[in-house]
Amino acid sequence: MLDNLISVAAQVGILFAIIAVGATLRRAKVLNDAVVKGFVDVLILAVTPSLIIVAFQRDFSSAMLQSLGWAALLAFAAHFFGIAFAGAAIRHPARGTRSVLRVAAVFSNAGFMGIPLEQALFGEEGVFYGIVYVGVFNVMMWSWGICTMRGGSLRRLSRADLRAMFVNPGTIGLLVGLPLFFLSVKLPMVVLECARSVASLNTPLAMLVIGYYLAGARLGKVLRTPSAYLAGGFRLVVFPFAVIGAMAVARRFVALESVMLLSLAVSASAPVAALTSIFAAKYGGDVDMSVGMVGGTTILSIFTMPPIIAFAMHLLQ
Repeated sequence: MLDNLISVAAQVGILFAIIAVGATLRRAKVLNDAVVKGFVDVLILAVTPSLIIVAFQRDFSSAMLQSLGWAALLAFAAHFFGIAFAGAAIRHPARGTRSVLRVAAVFSNAGFMGIPLEQALFGEEGVFYGIVYVGVFNVMMWSWGICTMRGGSLRRLSRADLRAMFVNPGTIGLLVGLPLFFLSVKLPMVVLECARSVASLNTPLAMLVIGYYLAGARLGKVLRTPSAYLAGGFRLVVFPFAVIGAMAVARRFVALESVMLLSLAVSASAPVAALTSIFAAKYGGDVDMSVGMVGGTTILSIFTMPPIIAFAMHLLQ
């Protein structure tokens, strides 16, 4: 287990070194809001679908398809568990703050933090299964997440919200990648290498963006709010250990692929999703709390992710 801990800590350390570069570039005023917004657009519109398509460039096998289905089922179960906890335990009196803390407890930064780590630890196969978690994340975030931020119900989702839930760069990537996987079709070399080059931007760009926003995070409100400790502790510790424990139990009854389980463990252990702040600003949540939760849990995740992932590797490999 010690070897796993050292290996994971080294990979997490590399990510945080790039995050530190992003924070430094903000302090030096090399990066600004407009530039970073462009980075985010590139990540969402170009890098994410490229990453998905590249991950699905593999020969079809019934065993891998079965693992894909189990990954989706486990990811949905994990999110429903988080939603149940958030609804029962987080009771802050202010609606905007309560909504942010509930969303923060449930949703991890599985795309920006999870995928780079899965790629470093498990290669393209890790990304293959990590993408499934991100896909489930998108469906749940654009449905329950929006409703929670608004303080309403699923019936209040607008047509634009429903369209965004099912038609976004992630689902477009899946619509292209899945048929290629099912048919074992390989893209032409020029197209594939182009997609790989764009996909390789995921780690540096995502970490620079996180570092930029981390440098501007205000943690005062988070530190003064007891419910924030509950949401943060659940997101960083309770949730990932519960997911890992549930997968270990499930593995006693069903033959489940180790890389699939470990990729889901990485996704589950990531800090609060960056999208929490974007949704808070758009749908009337507590923006200061959301920024503080994203920034604070990201800082703490350098200490929580290595031992949790190392434990998962020891238990699930």
